[in-house]
Amino acid sequence: MGRSIRVKAPATVSNLNCGFDVLGLAINEPFDTVELELTETGRIEIDDIRGCNTLSRDPAENVVGPVLRAMVTAMGVTAGFRVIIEKGIHPGSGVGSSAASSAAAAYAANLLFDNAFSLSELVGFAMEGERLASGSAHADNVAPSLFGGITLVRSYDPLDIVRLNVPPELFVVVILPDTEVKTSVARGLLDRQLPLETAVRQWGNVGGLVAGLYSEDYELIRRSLEDFVAEPRRAGLVPGFSGMKISALASGALGAGISGSGPSVFALSRGEASARAVMESMSRVMHSERIGFKAYLSPVSSRGAGIC
Repeated sequence: MGRSIRVKAPATVSNLNCGFDVLGLAINEPFDTVELELTETGRIEIDDIRGCNTLSRDPAENVVGPVLRAMVTAMGVTAGFRVIIEKGIHPGSGVGSSAASSAAAAYAANLLFDNAFSLSELVGFAMEGERLASGSAHADNVAPSLFGGITLVRSYDPLDIVRLNVPPELFVVVILPDTEVKTSVARGLLDRQLPLETAVRQWGNVGGLVAGLYSEDYELIRRSLEDFVAEPRRAGLVPGFSGMKISALASGALGAGISGSGPSVFALSRGEASARAVMESMSRVMHSERIGFKAYLSPVSSRGAGIC
């Protein structure tokens, strides 16, 4: 008891257009940091939240609470934690804000518990934070935030996470508008049932994208980055989306779409030079529409959560 550790976990792009709730990738920045101190109190106490003044310090209302409580219960111990959270990822940004805090908390607690759990097991614990944040215990953000790289949730019951191949020239651009979209609201817009024809087209793209990643076939990746499920329903939530997507594709992006629930928009490119041209064209759209934003350019990050 009394040991402490500081862990960061990266932002993530989920869905990747065709892979709703099953595909995601990690980027280098931004990231969240969680500092944990193991205590004998049996309580989870959030001492401070830096970088964001809208999140609750009540562990029942902050994503780290259910994550840590689930891990303590699984360990069968009466340990408690003192927590400091540093938010580098703004809540509701569409790049895994709740997932990064959940992943960092799970990873840090596991280190303090002498690595009692595997990374796949940590995904299950981190999903409890997502359940609190959005009402759905999905893993497409927490998995890449913990593992790094590109991940596929092959199954939720039982949970089965697969790390996918990352083509060496694959780069990611993320445009983060100065607005917020609540995941629970964005999920509420989705149809509960899909026509079989729509589902088949989506399945084909998921298979094509996975095959393209492994064969490093960038043209197959390009053809597969199309979403028939979430984007048609959510596009109206994202300021500047249509213009950014059109400009990204015109500038050579392999594909572009909504990151998670939005409002962030991502584009995948082959090579850093191409990605930079795409980022500049998407930024021009935002400037022309007078929408404030942040822009990030990154290779797919091979690193997930880790000590900092």
